[in-house]
Amino acid sequence: MDHLYAPWRTEYISGAQQHKGCVFCEIAAHPERDRENHLLFRRSGLFGVMNRYPYTPGHFMIIPDLHCANLEELPEETWLAMCALARVGVKLLKEGFGAHGVNVGLNLGHAGGAGIAEHLHLHLVPRFERDTNFMTAIGETRVYSTDFEVVYEKIYKLWQKELA
Repeated sequence: MDHLYAPWRTEYISGAQQHKGCVFCEIAAHPERDRENHLLFRRSGLFGVMNRYPYTPGHFMIIPDLHCANLEELPEETWLAMCALARVGVKLLKEGFGAHGVNVGLNLGHAGGAGIAEHLHLHLVPRFERDTNFMTAIGETRVYSTDFEVVYEKIYKLWQKELA
């Protein structure tokens, strides 16, 4: 029998990774911990951060510094800046990371699937031909096929080059 180990998900599944207050506000307030938090960039009141529990390698989020749960309450200039950075992010994932496609989306509220519903965040999920196979469909297991830190470094460098 084969075994698939995904120890990086233990904190998430067990709920051990609990934060007092908002995790995204904590990240926004502490630029001295950007590398530790896997931050990709800070720009225009927004930041990009790798998803700690990704759907696929390269999954990151664009997050406003402003603590806001509702899209309809987000200042228009912040929303437009998020959309502009999402366009750049899609380009980087396709051209620099080799994604065949990208899912871009917001999960609004707990009922909408948001894991952190109190602070709006935009997901960019790179997709690859055949990245959904029997493991996901039948085994209800997703395989993260590469080292998280290696992926972070690659995407971090792409952002730094693009925003330079």
